[in-house]
Amino acid sequence: MKKGEGNKVVEGRETIIPLLTTYKMGNFNLSHRIVLAPLTRSRSYNFVPQPHAALYYSQRATKGGFLIGEASGVSDTAQGYPNTPGIWTREQVEAWKPIVSRVHEKGGIFFCQLWHAGRVSNYGYQPEGKPPISCTNKPIRKDMDNNDAAASNKYPPPRRLSTNEIPMLVNDFKIAAKNAMEAGFDGVEIHGANGYLLDQFLKDKVNDRDDEYGGNLENRCRFPLQVVKAIADEIGANKVGVRLSPFADYNDCEDSNPQVLGIYMAESLNQLGILYCHMIEPRMVKELQKSKTTKWSLMPIRKVFKGTFIVAGGYDRCEGNDAITNGAADLVAYGRLFLANPDLPKRFEMNVDEFNYPDPNTFYAHDPVLGYTDYPFLPNTSAI
Repeated sequence: MKKGEGNKVVEGRETIIPLLTTYKMGNFNLSHRIVLAPLTRSRSYNFVPQPHAALYYSQRATKGGFLIGEASGVSDTAQGYPNTPGIWTREQVEAWKPIVSRVHEKGGIFFCQLWHAGRVSNYGYQPEGKPPISCTNKPIRKDMDNNDAAASNKYPPPRRLSTNEIPMLVNDFKIAAKNAMEAGFDGVEIHGANGYLLDQFLKDKVNDRDDEYGGNLENRCRFPLQVVKAIADEIGANKVGVRLSPFADYNDCEDSNPQVLGIYMAESLNQLGILYCHMIEPRMVKELQKSKTTKWSLMPIRKVFKGTFIVAGGYDRCEGNDAITNGAADLVAYGRLFLANPDLPKRFEMNVDEFNYPDPNTFYAHDPVLGYTDYPFLPNTSAI
């Protein structure tokens, strides 16, 4: 057996690579199952998408390939990092249009990820220098790197949202989804993961409310599900995906029973009829680090959810093929590997040993080229 052939399926004379098989995701006909994961790139100066993003995304676009754009803020209170894009102003919508067009010219399918950072922010990103908002007034004790000191310096205590403010946040998400469709995106992914606002409501180690949005599981899920329903009603459930990370403790956002949380959300999303659920693997204990062992599994959630199931979490080629073959997922999202290898589907197709290594030092740099559009393609090859 040649190297790398252990996860191929043989039919007749043809060798089939599971990740490169076609898949119908609702109304979208995908030519392969490799998804560009949403990746914050910090090149959207003053929160406005820039022309260089058109090259970045089109480099990673293939005919029938599925791309999820970087997290885009839904309002002027949503931002928590420098130079991340938004989708709440007219200028931002217009700036996204040529970027989306470049992806469509390559035949790609492009979704906009909608987010609100919540308490993962500080006064400098908020209107009039006010405190960031959240479900709680508890500050973050540790950041993505589990660094206590850094968290206390970066993240001040948030302001707890009042009950009557929450419908206004739901409306912000709905308007942002409408804006995304106007910009030409094929759909939206709602960011309910990684310790940001929606995840803050979901997790019982953060959400300490005593109103209808806190306490028991149903109440904690109420606001995120209201967001999903509002967006589904606005643009159609067949254009809506949701990203979740029930098992993760990113940005000091943990739950005491993540399996139950994940299953409840999957069942609730079924009722809303959304297109897909995008889950982060339990092994991803930190943002950029996966554990070798975990007692949790996504399979119970996978069995419950009726739509397309996408997994993410440090997958390589072999693991991705296995996930498709074993029925653990319909699609596999690749982040750092796709970032560093814009022709990743072609490399998987050719089963090459050569991969560019992602440079963490440039992940969130603000340079329009370095670590962004300068990762090399394989020589003498064309896109898949």
